[in-house]
Parts: sequence; C-alpha cells; structure tokens
Amino acid sequence: MKLLLDTHLLLWAAYNPKRLTKAARALIEDSENELVFSAASLWEITIKQSLGRQDFHVNGTLLRRGLLDNGYAELSITSEHAIYTDQLAYTHKDPFDRILLAQAIVEGITLVTNDRELAKYPGPIRKV
Repeated sequence: MKLLLDTHLLLWAAYNPKRLTKAARALIEDSENELVFSAASLWEITIKQSLGRQDFHVNGTLLRRGLLDNGYAELSITSEHAIYTDQLAYTHKDPFDRILLAQAIVEGITLVTNDRELAKYPGPIRKV
C-alpha cells in the first residue's frame, strides 16, 4: 500500500518514534508499504521553524535527506493538487493538511494521520 504520512507522523518517525501509536509504527515498519512524504510537509516545517515555533526545530534539508535515505518517496505539489483543495469542505482550515489530503485523493494514495479533524474527511485517510 502507498502511504502519505502527514507532517506530525514524519517528525515523530524521524525524531521521536515513541510518540507513534502501535498502528502507525506497524504501517511504517511494514516493508510491503511504500512510504511517501510531501514537499508540503517540508514547507510547513520550514515556515514554522522560521517563525520560531519551539516544536519545529528541525533542519528541513537533513530531514529530507534522511527520509530519502530511508526509502521514502518524495511527492511534489502540482497545480492539480492545489486546485483540488477547492473541492474539500472547510471542515479543517489548516492549508498544509488540506494540500496533503488533496494530494492523497488526486494521487490515489492513503493519507496516514493522527489528526482527528483531518480524519473526518471522506477519502483515502487512515487515522492511527
């Protein structure tokens, strides 16, 4: 299964795996799954770090390199992804989460998240 991990899961997997639920850990460790990260997640991390957020002291370059070195595939943001966000209800207003969901829908991959609000959307979402 192809899985797009949301930003929190990427950070937890890379820097604090104890925060992952058993379900998340099982999905990430299953060699049958293809793990994907979005350019949107690195963009979110970079923006929040530049704003001085204490929970985003992450070097985006090192994180990206580590993800790629560990077999994750990178998903770019396309205009099709951006336009699709208009099809989503405004239940969840976080623009980064909305683009991740749009990417999952457009690309036909499962978005894995720990976010209850995001998981309320219909579509290929798996809450862990």
